[in-house]
Amino acid sequence: MQKILSASEIANLDQIHLIRKGFANHAFMELVAQRFVDWFQTQGYSFETKILVCVGAGNNGGDGLAIARILFTLGYPIEVATCFYPGATLSPDCQQNLSLLPSQIHCRTLENAILPNEGILIDAYLGIGCSGPLREEAKQRIQTMNSFAGTIIALDLPSGLPADSILFGGAVKADLTVTLGFPKLSLLLPEHAEFIGELVVLDIGFVAEEFHDFSGQTYFLEERDVLPLHRKFHRFAHKGDLGKVLLVVGSKGKMGAAVLSAKAAFRTGSGLVTCLIPEEERGSLSTVPEAMCVFDENQDFSGYNAIGIGPGLGLEQGETLKRILSTIQKPVVLDADALNCLAQDPSIWKLIPKGSILTPHLKEFDRLFGHSQDQLERMAKAKACCLKYALNLVLKGANTLCSLSDGRQVFNSSGSKYMATAGMGDVLTGMLTSFLGQGYSPENAVLCGVFHHGLAGELAGKKYLRGLMALDLIEAIPQTYLRIGLD
Repeated sequence: MQKILSASEIANLDQIHLIRKGFANHAFMELVAQRFVDWFQTQGYSFETKILVCVGAGNNGGDGLAIARILFTLGYPIEVATCFYPGATLSPDCQQNLSLLPSQIHCRTLENAILPNEGILIDAYLGIGCSGPLREEAKQRIQTMNSFAGTIIALDLPSGLPADSILFGGAVKADLTVTLGFPKLSLLLPEHAEFIGELVVLDIGFVAEEFHDFSGQTYFLEERDVLPLHRKFHRFAHKGDLGKVLLVVGSKGKMGAAVLSAKAAFRTGSGLVTCLIPEEERGSLSTVPEAMCVFDENQDFSGYNAIGIGPGLGLEQGETLKRILSTIQKPVVLDADALNCLAQDPSIWKLIPKGSILTPHLKEFDRLFGHSQDQLERMAKAKACCLKYALNLVLKGANTLCSLSDGRQVFNSSGSKYMATAGMGDVLTGMLTSFLGQGYSPENAVLCGVFHHGLAGELAGKKYLRGLMALDLIEAIPQTYLRIGLD
């Protein structure tokens, strides 16, 4: 997995990379610019599209100047707006790229530039160099860029946004942010959604061994990381080998949660799925004929490989939850009303088996741990909880945060804006329970479950767009295995 470094560490990483590759600074900047242009050309922008590149005096500005030059040589109409005054001190690489800018490119200060009413503005002003309150001239330049009527693409970070902390003040409101190497922490925080737009992570050649000397425990989960986490099953495997799972789900008026969880568990690969539901609701599972039903809350739970509890369960089921947890030692998945019962009765914490997986959304998280000022505070609370109780916690949302029992925190890269609809959490519960039941470690079950859930949302979202439903996502789960190279 890609480790996420702080702004103060990135300069050291760059030097490690340059030494390893034998690059000069300028050559590396040229490579970064070319990678950006390669990505840009895949986006289908017309060669008639007007492009304004806004550059600062640092290396982010140097990247922008190199990008402007390469795009110009390809035939795009380019103008450059400098976000520094004549005579300002530039970084050496920024100065070199300014000197290499073709004379045919109009270059003027942002204050004197006339922003077009359409086209593309590339924000290469501040990058990761931004920290602390902005100077007044920086605020004015950002306001000017935000007045642009076309598409704004931020390079590495929207100008004004700090790399590692919560924004205080204003920043460029990008439609797209193309970040270099790995996402900076601030790009993964929900507080910054209006500034980031769509996030693109651009591979600029960093490799895993270059991160060895950095001690952070925050990571970014990508598609290439997931295949090695999976178990493989031979052709003689039978349904018992693929896991016998129990889902404690559903109540009067909420049986859709049971249907979604059960279908998701089967589509994820479970061999046997049983649902513990109210007997009077037994007909509700007729749409999942493969699932078995039981109705006795006092049964023996030891025969199941994994248990998922909570979707649609009802807040009155706290005693049922305590009874189940007190009789088992295997990790379980707790979601929805199981978490709400836990919030109401903290004595349940000590009953949760080690390695279990909790899956709150933001409001459920706040019920469990109290109001948090921002996502950074939630991250700290989640980590402390997981270390204290040896649990895993999945904080759902865009770039879902997986806090693991060993202290690592992993942001997910997959997902779609169209997944913000009812039932998606029920699906995730079924998927996580399925992976546990198939014999995955709790940590691998978390990472595989979260990534495949998001990827299925991406695949189904391309077809259904704003009409995406949880059932559509379930039907896309098998395609996610093919996508990562697993049949």
